[in-house]
Amino acid sequence: MNVSCENNIVIVEGVKDFKLSQILECGQCFHFDRLEDEVYEVIAFGRAVKMEQVDDNLRIYGSSAEDYDKIWRPYLDMDNDYGLIKDSVVRADAALKAAVDEKDGIRILNQDFFETLISFIISQNKNIPQIKQCVKNISHRFGDEVIGYNGETFYIFPDVQRLHEVTEDELRECKVGFRAPYIKNAAEAVYSGTVTKDKLDGLDIENARELLMTIKGVGEKVANCVLLFGLGRREAFPVDVWMKRIMEQMYFDGRDTKKPEIEAFAVKKFGDLGGYAQQYLFDYARTTLFKQDGSSKKK
Repeated sequence: MNVSCENNIVIVEGVKDFKLSQILECGQCFHFDRLEDEVYEVIAFGRAVKMEQVDDNLRIYGSSAEDYDKIWRPYLDMDNDYGLIKDSVVRADAALKAAVDEKDGIRILNQDFFETLISFIISQNKNIPQIKQCVKNISHRFGDEVIGYNGETFYIFPDVQRLHEVTEDELRECKVGFRAPYIKNAAEAVYSGTVTKDKLDGLDIENARELLMTIKGVGEKVANCVLLFGLGRREAFPVDVWMKRIMEQMYFDGRDTKKPEIEAFAVKKFGDLGGYAQQYLFDYARTTLFKQDGSSKKK
């Protein structure tokens, strides 16, 4: 890849195994808006940029070269070889080839831990547009203003200190419903130092998951999402309704199977590739395999 920057526009030429729409809309992040095909406004790490992909070229409007190196390059996981990752996933199980081929531009983002934690607490029993709206509501109500790529005002997700000060009633006004006390408990846990990124980074995945699950409203699925998307634990394998269905169909002869059994099977089968396999299968199931059955697209 060749990276250049001119007039606050970073241009990345020769991106491979990369499709912006698949990356942003595969259910791993929620603070973005689609402007048109392969053009998005993205808010992350205190910045508001526009990303545009044309063929194998990516443009990031409102970014300096320094921001690209420090924020967007790691955020987009640009240093990982996804050609090799996809080959490895298919070698682990050839049955995944259809999912990998169709969703061949997915990358797993490296997101802010606290925003990821709160976003996936919100995700329970909500579909993706609803989650996005709640994240936007919280950001507009409690987040700081920043000037974005186009000179307009955007609102970033509040940090733990700010969200710790917010009341449950104020959170409910952001349409989070029964999740308000869960968000409060999560903010308190992180603010007090009971659950922090540093602590989680120092634990093996089982103990990290257990620590996350001491937060009210955080079960195995939410904990695994936080591990995968907010802590870089690529072996994590979240199991939601979509993953349950596709795993039952592919590996359990359509038999109703409990989520812990599915997760244990996936860990054994995919190992450190579990998170990648999960993302290819999840988006493939959600947008293709079960698209015609009329089911609700819930995370």
